[in-house]
Amino acid sequence: MHTADNQWLKLANHPDDFNFGANNIAVIEIGGRPICVAKFDNAIFAFTATCPHAGGYLGAACINEKGHIVCPVHHYKFNIRNGHNVSGEGYRLKYWPVVIRKDGVFVRWK
Repeated sequence: MHTADNQWLKLANHPDDFNFGANNIAVIEIGGRPICVAKFDNAIFAFTATCPHAGGYLGAACINEKGHIVCPVHHYKFNIRNGHNVSGEGYRLKYWPVVIRKDGVFVRWK
């Protein structure tokens, strides 16, 4: 992994390089920190590996048909596109924009 275009980090050469589980979520590390990379609706998304509510491991989450990441602990739901809590508890999931280019898959790391 290396820095490209200022704060964009290359995660993989191609989306097929991720080891997605049956839940369409892969867990990778950036700087020793685990993050989740997910595929949904022909796109790739990146978000923190722990739920902001009680620290549930989101590598074991599921993604429902609406594109909500569902925490396996208390079933709080977060929009995969923007991290907003959609089940009403008021939490926000940390997420990072992802782009797929000819030269790889990149995340905007802030």
